[in-house]
Amino acid sequence: MNFAKFKIAVVIPAYRVERDIQNVLGGIPAYVKSIVVVDDASPDSSADLATAAAKRDKRITLIRHEENRGVGGAMVSGFRKALELGAQIVVKLDGDGQMDPVHIPALVTPLITGNADYVKGNRFRDFGALGQMPLVRRIGNLGLSFLTKAATGYWNIFDPTNGYFAIRADVLAQLPLEKLDKGYFFETSMLSHLYLLDAFVLDVTIPARYGGETSNLSIRRALFEFPFKLTRTLLRRMVLKYFIFDFSMMSIYLLTGIPLLFFGLIFGITKWIQYANLGVAAPTGTVILPTLSVILAIQILLSAIEIDLNAAPRKVISKALV
Repeated sequence: MNFAKFKIAVVIPAYRVERDIQNVLGGIPAYVKSIVVVDDASPDSSADLATAAAKRDKRITLIRHEENRGVGGAMVSGFRKALELGAQIVVKLDGDGQMDPVHIPALVTPLITGNADYVKGNRFRDFGALGQMPLVRRIGNLGLSFLTKAATGYWNIFDPTNGYFAIRADVLAQLPLEKLDKGYFFETSMLSHLYLLDAFVLDVTIPARYGGETSNLSIRRALFEFPFKLTRTLLRRMVLKYFIFDFSMMSIYLLTGIPLLFFGLIFGITKWIQYANLGVAAPTGTVILPTLSVILAIQILLSAIEIDLNAAPRKVISKALV
């Protein structure tokens, strides 16, 4: 495919990447029409190196933030610039060298042919590359991936937190960029908004490159922030999808299953404590009522989960570029 026919833009958030940024910029294929580097108030020489590269490569546009806005904030600035430049497809490429530009065709081809609205890399299908991933990062990513799938509704994709992705500009233009998370929850935030657009997301196998780079993500901060944000994302999706935009059997299952589960648990625990303090056995009816409530609630919620699994967007909302 002749990729030079299409307006492909690459957005690179740059923070503490002075060691790798020049190699990353030098490795971007010639068919890419524009390169937007966003210096997110990096304290090192990342911006100076990008400026020097821009003198050699006219495709490079440098945006500088006076204050650090986080990777999401940097990407929002880059997205807006890419749309302003008339891009048809926007690719996110990190400046630390983990994302090999040689895989850009795998990301953009489904977007060009109209087979996807958003394409993202999947590190977990390449066992060789997966073995290079640090064990702690591998376990954390697997757990976080499952929780992210539940929160965003994209059960059919794997490695949803992978930051190497490409998106159609016409789909990107429909996203509320100002509402995207400004930190490392950015990719999950994007997926949650794409779900509400009914955009089709496609996985492609792209191994990550792990060298001596240092992640700027604080594990402690993520452990405190991510559970809250994932829960909020899940609740927001459930309310909008099944009560605001539509009302179906899923809505009824949620309205009956959740109260029934809480009733069974609260009533059962309360009565267990009450009769334990009295030192007598609880009546049969008192035991059976919360037990049946919890069992019935679990059955109802399992049916709800099955409906949600099948509700992931499966049709493309954008048209082919060819």
